[in-house]
Amino acid sequence: MSEETKKIPQAEPAAEPKTAEQAAPEAAAEQAAPASETAEPKDAKKDGWFKKNRDLEAAKAKLEAAEQEAAQTKEKLLRMAAEYDNYRKRTAREADQKFNDGISFAVNQIIPILDTLEMAANAPTTDENYKKGVTMTLDKAAKALDVLHVEEIESLGKPFDPNFMNAVQQVPAEEGQESGTVVTVYQKGYKLGDKIVRHATVVVAE
Repeated sequence: MSEETKKIPQAEPAAEPKTAEQAAPEAAAEQAAPASETAEPKDAKKDGWFKKNRDLEAAKAKLEAAEQEAAQTKEKLLRMAAEYDNYRKRTAREADQKFNDGISFAVNQIIPILDTLEMAANAPTTDENYKKGVTMTLDKAAKALDVLHVEEIESLGKPFDPNFMNAVQQVPAEEGQESGTVVTVYQKGYKLGDKIVRHATVVVAE
C-alpha cells in the first residue's frame, strides 16, 4: 500500500441502533426528570401544613391553659365571696347578739322600777292625780319597751310553762280552773325575741 493511501482517514463505523431494552432506561430517566422538578413544591406544601398544624396546636394549648387559669380564678373568687358572705352574716349575728345583750341588761335594771310603779298603781288611793301620773308613767314605759322589742310574757290564765315561768306556790284549783293553770302573777316576765329577760313569777293551780 502506498503512503498516500495510508494518510486518507478512514470513516468511523456508523452507530448501531439501540435496542428497546437499551432505550427504556433512558426514556424512564427523561420522564423522571419533570417529577423531580415538582418534588420541591410538594414538600413546601407539606411543610406549610405541618407549620400551620403546629401553630394550631400551640394556640389550642394556650387557650386550654387560659381557660384553666380562668376557671381557677373564678373558683377562687367564688370561694372568697362565700367566705366574705359567711363573715358578714356571722358579724351581723354577733352584733345583734351584743345589742340584745345590752338591751337585756338595761331592761333588767329598769324592771324593778316598773314593779314598784305597778304596785303603786294598784294600791288604793284617794289621790286621783297621783294614780293618773303613775299610770301615765307605766304607759310610757310600755311604749319604750315596745320600741326595744321587749315583750311581756303572758302568764295569767295560761298553762304553766317552765321555759317562761317560775312557780313559787301551788294552790288548790277553784271551780272552773284546770290543774297547772297560772292563777296569780307575782312578777311580770319579759322576753326579747327568743331570749328571756326575766321569767314570770307565778302561782299555779294544783
